[in-house]
Amino acid sequence: MPEREILVRDDTIVAVEKGRIAAPGATVLDLGGRTVMPGLVDCHVHICADGMTAQPTILPSFLAATAGRILHQTLLRGFTTVRDNGGADIGFTQAVEAGLFVGPRLFVAGRPIGQTGGHADFRNPADLRDCGAATGYVVIADGVDAVRKAAREELRRGAHHLKVMASGGIASPADQLDHLQYTTDELTAVVEEARRAGTYVSAHAYSAAAIARAIDAGVRTIEHGNFLDEPTAKEMARRGAILVPTLIVYRRIVAQGAALGLPAYHLAKARQVLEVGTRSLEIARRAGVEMAYGTDLFRAPKEHQAEELLVRAEVLTAAEILRSATVIGARVVGLEGRIGRVVPGHLADLLVVDGDPLTDLGLLQDQGAHLSLIMKNGDLVKDTLSGAAQPAATSRAQVPRS
Repeated sequence: MPEREILVRDDTIVAVEKGRIAAPGATVLDLGGRTVMPGLVDCHVHICADGMTAQPTILPSFLAATAGRILHQTLLRGFTTVRDNGGADIGFTQAVEAGLFVGPRLFVAGRPIGQTGGHADFRNPADLRDCGAATGYVVIADGVDAVRKAAREELRRGAHHLKVMASGGIASPADQLDHLQYTTDELTAVVEEARRAGTYVSAHAYSAAAIARAIDAGVRTIEHGNFLDEPTAKEMARRGAILVPTLIVYRRIVAQGAALGLPAYHLAKARQVLEVGTRSLEIARRAGVEMAYGTDLFRAPKEHQAEELLVRAEVLTAAEILRSATVIGARVVGLEGRIGRVVPGHLADLLVVDGDPLTDLGLLQDQGAHLSLIMKNGDLVKDTLSGAAQPAATSRAQVPRS
């Protein structure tokens, strides 16, 4: 691409032009032929859910401190926007906005809503205690009235969107991956509550049957979707539902799960998912399903976040992958037209890459080592080009309103 100049004023890109931009008094950074691209968007992270189960072993204060570090490290990898899809509450978003945590723009689902014995129920089969309505990380609700109340409660607590468990999962002990969870009426009730509040529902769903039931109820994003089939993919495309694959987590659990102390059932189900590999990506692409970027490194080391790019490269082009982590991610979090592109009028979330990521996705690996500059909302988070001292926090900070 011919040389361009980009003018940023406050938090916004105001001009992108070939040649010189007249801007007296502006600070000029010479990028030396490097590539400028939008900040990355990860639509499925968990910044604090690892220690939040039916029997918590980590104090909330320690979890919060750990989440702050995870957010900072995430930003330094080039992810300027993330969607926590279960566990984090609005307080984490407020902490980032106030400058108390240095991290990406954060959208939260609050506590996922699941059924007794389903993916949200982490009790082992020998545990005879009543789980109650909430277990820290999740809310257990059965029946239309109960799930409707649970949805309203998460919205009251400030959730940006709602998450439901529509199938079994690898981390839950009492179900199998192909188990259908929640009736269509229950799922529809959650969707209705989300829509009335001006937002949407994401669904944890592995099997084609679970995906089909979720999108029939009006669910907007499907998380994981590893056992997607052709007919269901076509229906997803017709309805405009977005798939959020999270393939890196299975590879990391299988490789490192035993060392991390994960139970045998968790490892066995991760291997079951890993066996189908990247098949869901191929099916979704053929059907025209839009795919956002997600990693879901739940109980797996977060430093592998950018490796999802390399997993997808086994099937997809670099352009398709980067689009999923920018433009489509922006659409998922409701900021289409504001983030995900380097064009005037968009927020100044910018990465300066030491090379061309369209020809080498390895440049987005190594914990941001190949990123000379990271800008979020017009604030310099990392700058190795100007010689200035690195900022310790965002420059705009304010106390969140109650």
